[in-house]
Amino acid sequence: MYKDLQSVPKAYNEPVRNYAPGSPERASLKAMLAKMKSEKIEVPMVIGGERVKSENRVPINPPHDHQQVLGHFYKSDAGHVTMAIEAALKAAKAWADLPRQERAAIFLKAADLISGPYRDVINAATMLGQSKTVYQAEIDAAAEMADFFRFNVQYMVEIFAQQPGSDKTTWNRIEYRPLEGFVYALTPFNFTSIAGNLPSAPAMMGNVVVWKCSNTQTYSAKVLMDVFEEAGVPDGVINLIFPSGPVGGKVIMEHPDFAGFHFTGSTGVFQQIWKTIGTNIATYKTYPRIVGETGGKDFILAHKTAKVDEVVTGLVRGAFEFQGQKCSAASRAYIPSNLWPEIKEKLIEQVEGIKMGDPEDFTNFMCAIIDEASFDKLAMFIDNAKADAEAEIIAGGQHDKTKGYFIRPTVIVTTDPRYITMEEELFGPVLTIYVYEADKWEEALELVDTTSIYALTGAIFSHDRYATDQGTKYLLQAAGNFYINDKPTGAVVGQQPFGGARASGTNDKAGSYLNMVRWTSPRTIKENFLTPTDYRYPFMDEE
Repeated sequence: MYKDLQSVPKAYNEPVRNYAPGSPERASLKAMLAKMKSEKIEVPMVIGGERVKSENRVPINPPHDHQQVLGHFYKSDAGHVTMAIEAALKAAKAWADLPRQERAAIFLKAADLISGPYRDVINAATMLGQSKTVYQAEIDAAAEMADFFRFNVQYMVEIFAQQPGSDKTTWNRIEYRPLEGFVYALTPFNFTSIAGNLPSAPAMMGNVVVWKCSNTQTYSAKVLMDVFEEAGVPDGVINLIFPSGPVGGKVIMEHPDFAGFHFTGSTGVFQQIWKTIGTNIATYKTYPRIVGETGGKDFILAHKTAKVDEVVTGLVRGAFEFQGQKCSAASRAYIPSNLWPEIKEKLIEQVEGIKMGDPEDFTNFMCAIIDEASFDKLAMFIDNAKADAEAEIIAGGQHDKTKGYFIRPTVIVTTDPRYITMEEELFGPVLTIYVYEADKWEEALELVDTTSIYALTGAIFSHDRYATDQGTKYLLQAAGNFYINDKPTGAVVGQQPFGGARASGTNDKAGSYLNMVRWTSPRTIKENFLTPTDYRYPFMDEE
């Protein structure tokens, strides 16, 4: 029954290019950056395959140069949201009826487009619109997006191949149906690949989708939509709109055909939407599937046997790549007293030496914070730390939004293990460190486990196998993605399925079959070849 899907190409991880000086990919991307920067784009909504504009035209400004205008997108109102739902529902039957191998072919083509002719375009759009460095854009927008497409096809095949057993005179089988209705994908600014995966994963399983991206990710969202269309995603299957959160949410969450919610964003927003779904539960034809990855307060814990250079590298990369704007970024660290003097010296030297600025300068390690609201929040916490007796800023602490939203990578050392920046998610380049007594490993484990409401990622550095084993067991519920002697960021599709629990989400693991299976509604079919003709059973016979 499923042989038509057994021959799909085996998934593989897209090789990441290094863009070294003199390399052809470096020259090609720089040319694309110059071209795209010199043009002003229009980003209309895409509803049922049609380009739809509104009277509300919003500029797209690079975070690193907020006076520049890259183009405009068109804000959606409630009417546009309704149009997108109607377009999705209109496309639903034909898309569900399309043979699965055809859906697989579409997204395999999308993978080759994004890693081939669209590679420079999607990377440049991510660098300009979201202020990512060339390497962060490459591993996210090009490589990981291709990985999601390829591996999700493989997971789809594996799910469809799962079939029940049968008795001699019966045939049991399972059909994997799309959800009854439409899926709402609400996506963040910080990972272009997440923004592409949240609508495409349900679509691959036969669902139709209404997609709202972040306002600060509209540039690369347009490129993704272009890729979907060129790959052959039919009109109406994925509809891209730009309403405000409350406007979009009200229309979506009150619609009877709302069948699923795929989300990455803040814990507060996710909890509010979950509450709204619960309030409206009697409205829906079915119980909506709710899949969300939310906040994090991710940790690095070093044991007294850890290697100093390994820890320092993990701290710098884990906390400050993409300005700490990763839900997996290290934002709290626990360092043993025996290693602290050397770690402190090297950490200050490296952090103060970080070069930051425009992403078009490939020598920069960091660029700008995504927007003014984020900048103002981070600046407030940094300034408060300067005045607090229990906190000391040992590196960074400067911020300037004159041209772009730039915040120097900042390291705070606190004497209070429950200081506010040890507990609250900041989503920026701020790392807070607590130094614990080297022989109090168990107390450090308890602090790590109980300080935060989140449980997304975390790492321990140790060269004592007993301590490593103890830490891994003790922190069982503290992180959905757990790392040993490595930074807590950089999960790879097909290798480290990503997601956390507690206040960090539903832990449905993007980049695995666990996420894909959430977007299907199985139907079990039993066919009896020797149908009974008498209601009576043998036990009813007389002796």
